[in-house]
Amino acid sequence: MKAADYVASSPLPDEDRTPSPVGAAAHVVIVGAGFGGLACAKALGGGPHRVTVIDRRNYHLFVPLLYQVATAALSPADIAAPIRRVLARYRNVDTVLGEVLGVDRVVRRVRLKDGGHLPYDVLILATGSMYNYFGQDAWAEFAPGVKTIDNARAIRARLLRAFEAAEIEADPERRRRLLTTVVIGGGPTGVEMAGAVAELARFTLAKDFHRIDSKTARVILIEAAPKLLTAFPETLSQYALEALGKLGVEVRLNTKVENIEAGVVVAGGERIEAEAIVWGAGIRAAAGADWLGIAPDRLGRIAVASDLSAPGQDRVYVLGDLARLEQDGEVLPALAQVASQQGLHLGHALKRLDAAALKAGPLTLAPFRYASRGDTAVIGRSSAVFVIGRWSLKRGLAWVLWGLIHIYLLIGFDRRLSVAMQWMWRYLTTEGGARLID
Repeated sequence: MKAADYVASSPLPDEDRTPSPVGAAAHVVIVGAGFGGLACAKALGGGPHRVTVIDRRNYHLFVPLLYQVATAALSPADIAAPIRRVLARYRNVDTVLGEVLGVDRVVRRVRLKDGGHLPYDVLILATGSMYNYFGQDAWAEFAPGVKTIDNARAIRARLLRAFEAAEIEADPERRRRLLTTVVIGGGPTGVEMAGAVAELARFTLAKDFHRIDSKTARVILIEAAPKLLTAFPETLSQYALEALGKLGVEVRLNTKVENIEAGVVVAGGERIEAEAIVWGAGIRAAAGADWLGIAPDRLGRIAVASDLSAPGQDRVYVLGDLARLEQDGEVLPALAQVASQQGLHLGHALKRLDAAALKAGPLTLAPFRYASRGDTAVIGRSSAVFVIGRWSLKRGLAWVLWGLIHIYLLIGFDRRLSVAMQWMWRYLTTEGGARLID
């Protein structure tokens, strides 16, 4: 680990506890290189302040397309980019590969898992989110969520191994279980995952097996609410339900999951045996509130002021899924575009201030206001929904817009071109991408 301000595990003497010497550039530390953290670092790039980005992984991951890694459509390299490479053009921005354990607010420094620490003048927390199992954390072992590359690869391997095992399985009941996938959660992640698994079985793998008909694979989508895509208009929710039905997905609405164990989901009083179980029923904020001694909301989020500052904290700001910010009477959703806009806003606001202002605190920044660029979810081949303001689209045009938006948001021209070409090829041929079991 190397960074200009990184200090090894030995304690700081009292005289060295000031984060930055008087007259030196201010030091901004960003914890997390997701959409919010990365956008903030890029906005601060080329400015007068020293910036250090800390993340426990060395890459930025485009989580909205991770389900395509899980369903063998894309490889991890298509949607991940090294943080150091993304920020290399900014000479004032450094990166640290490390895991944060806490924040010493009195002396203003971040404590790392290896025993070292980083002092700061301004701290920005953008730690993201994790899946919420609503008090049933033991379910995570049997129903992983699509939030990490490791989980996506594990789901992909489980799906592909299930078809391989079904090909040589003589027992019809055992084969039926192998060819059953359960997706829990009817939001965008669940809908996209269910549609992708159905397309994998009905199109991509249709010609690959001789003893089984992959088109007979069952995909069951379970949602506790009375409709899919609850944040979308009723017409789009109904369209999503019909589109999934055409793909052969069995949708169970108003159905609560009661238990999950190895290869079994109990929902609505029914016991469903399935080889693959995928969780997509909700998220909660990652670590952050406890570091600051702040009581979070029920989803682990920190209620921030309009300028994204943490309550009662000196020069500490919170971005993305970790932040709970109300606008026009509603809490902003946990979306990539929300986090990115927050990061850009905060980065530009801090960049305009001089070092003395960042060290003197408290700061007064302009309030953040979110401008929606539209919400979208893809269901399958030439099928998607898109809504922005009062306008809503579905079918082919929404699918094209979904593709254009996601390609634009990818990091790097090479990844945009690669993903666009793969999607085009798959649309023309129905061939899959990274169908590797590892």
